Amino acid sequence: SIRRQRQMCIRDRISLLLGMGLSSCHQDLENVSSGLNDYYYIERMRKLRLSPAYEGKSYRWTVQTSDGRDSLLSTDRDYVFLAEKEGTYTLTFSLDDGERGYKHTFPVQVVHEDTEYSPYTAKVYEYRPAPGQFVNTMPLYEQGDNEETMRQKAENDLTNDVMISLGSYGGYVTFGFDHTVVNVPGQKDFFIKGNAFYSDIPAYKDQKGGSAEPGIVMVAFDRNCNGRADDDEWYELAGSENGKPTTLKNYEITYFRPDGAHKPVPDVTGMLTDTLYIPWKDNRGESGYVAKNSFHAQNYYPEWIKADEMKFEGTLLPQNGVDESHIGTYYVLYSYPWGYVDNHPNAEQDLCSFDISWAVDKQGNPVHLPGVDFIRVYTGVRQYCGWVGETSTEVARAQDLHVDVKSSLPDNPLGE
Repeated sequence: SIRRQRQMCIRDRISLLLGMGLSSCHQDLENVSSGLNDYYYIERMRKLRLSPAYEGKSYRWTVQTSDGRDSLLSTDRDYVFLAEKEGTYTLTFSLDDGERGYKHTFPVQVVHEDTEYSPYTAKVYEYRPAPGQFVNTMPLYEQGDNEETMRQKAENDLTNDVMISLGSYGGYVTFGFDHTVVNVPGQKDFFIKGNAFYSDIPAYKDQKGGSAEPGIVMVAFDRNCNGRADDDEWYELAGSENGKPTTLKNYEITYFRPDGAHKPVPDVTGMLTDTLYIPWKDNRGESGYVAKNSFHAQNYYPEWIKADEMKFEGTLLPQNGVDESHIGTYYVLYSYPWGYVDNHPNAEQDLCSFDISWAVDKQGNPVHLPGVDFIRVYTGVRQYCGWVGETSTEVARAQDLHVDVKSSLPDNPLGE
């Protein structure tokens, strides 16, 4: 087919460049350490790490626009080039060393990937839920499981669009795709599924109330090109509650393993079998418990975690649950306007999608990222709603909105 011929051509060109001295950086091409080449080939949505050998007082990376102007890309010495679309990009690197300076212009040919990208979650890097009523069941803990086997189970579930639970406040999962998700200006970049729903009662549905368990999204760009979420800085995607006085930054909470000698303390309804089940305390001087209910009898503390304490930190969203019955029988968890996982029904895809341009640093300042390689979701609300239990973000498959779903299918799926 034409596609196979094109892929063979691309493969031959990249193989030639590898033979000329280019090296692979976890499937992202990297320039030779001695300096810059005269030209590069790179697959779309792959990072090209450019590290010039020259030093100066200042640096400039620019790209030529369609009308011939130079658009500034970066003023750092090293630069990671990333492009969503195929084509030829003319880059210029220049430095000022106080003398003659240096300037180098070169083309980067961005080609279609040899193997079609999947638009969906491809990898889970870490799974660490906080205690909760669905922990040890979503995914299922089995005797002998450890952090690695549970990570593998979480990965298997997310790649197959099966829901996992993050437990109470702070519990998280870190995942990624088989490529870098590009930050496309003016567009949402990825969609994450949860299990939120609106109430059937019109008065609450009209206010987007029902079951919303908001999860906060963090993102990181793999600048060192090592394929690991290690030294790369994390940034929060600022949702609708960011900056409000009711939203707490730098919040920390510690959960404690249940004491084996502890005797359960049920409530008067019998729906809560132990109101003093898993103790917690935070850095604001508050303390409380994750209660155990009659609907889930298993251990709520992650069985595979050996430590007797689990600490989480991040941004704490205001509580969104209201006992509309006033007698503990009907809780409504209201959705925030935008910017959180498991906050609106999946059918409201735009409200469940995220823009990398929302990224902010720890001081709340906007940050420009060319794309992201690692995405982390954590439960953003610390809340207990009676028999409904703790508010726990649930996560299913994510989707890169810039990769065509059809393009990821084989040339001839029926084999004809």
